[in-house]
Amino acid sequence: MEPLVSTAWLADQLDARDLRIADASYHVPLPGAAPRDAAAEFAAGHLPGAIFMDLDGFADRDSPLPSTLPGPAQFASRMSRLGLGDGTRIVLYDDAAHHTAARAWVMLRAFGFTDVAILDGGLAKWKAEERPLETGAGEAKPRHATPRTQGSGILDKAAMRTILADGSAQIVDARSAARFTGEEADPRPGIAPGHIPGSRNLPYTRLFHPDGTWKCGDELAAAFAQAGVDPSRPLAMTCGSGITASVLAFGAHLLGREASVYDGSWTEWGADPSTPKAVGAA
Repeated sequence: MEPLVSTAWLADQLDARDLRIADASYHVPLPGAAPRDAAAEFAAGHLPGAIFMDLDGFADRDSPLPSTLPGPAQFASRMSRLGLGDGTRIVLYDDAAHHTAARAWVMLRAFGFTDVAILDGGLAKWKAEERPLETGAGEAKPRHATPRTQGSGILDKAAMRTILADGSAQIVDARSAARFTGEEADPRPGIAPGHIPGSRNLPYTRLFHPDGTWKCGDELAAAFAQAGVDPSRPLAMTCGSGITASVLAFGAHLLGREASVYDGSWTEWGADPSTPKAVGAA
């Protein structure tokens, strides 16, 4: 299975016994943002046979940071309940501004689930093509899920300090230019403005066409190049809370490169008085 699948491909695969479809929509609860209920939206209309993944339920219950990855027991329990277990191919999609299917993709790969794809264009493209939808909460048959790795491709603050000191990877920030430069205050209280010194800014929105489909090939490579990022070198992706950094990681994967994600991202780094910070352009 390719990492990025089309709506036409998925429509032909709907009856495959080993295929599971998961709605990974998550609406980041930033101050001032209009609230959206991802579970209610799923119930109002979702892809046939899909289950609602509820990324909020996967976040580490013991972490003070938003959206950080769960431990292996919590991950396995939730995956099993959703029927996203061993021996399955999983296609993820979303209907979220931050393209949160990429976050689910990073999480699953962190625990060794590699037969995972993202639906190009997500729910919006499926609807635009007038393909069938189902309503209701969705049903899942529990299936055993075995984490094969733990934290693969995930970085913590200590690892980021090391990268900053030795330059062993390029740090790439997925936030908007205004938040990266510090021109715009961080939406979360108590978080300093700016970015990790030496990082490059590649806003995640630059990886998509206006209709929400992914750029690929030369067009995708150009987005990285225009931000001064060399995908052939090691990559450490960051953002506000690890969600849109995952978009950059998936983009790198489409270019045949692997990238790591700083899970705590700027919410952790910007709140720590001891971490170095920079403002202005890269």
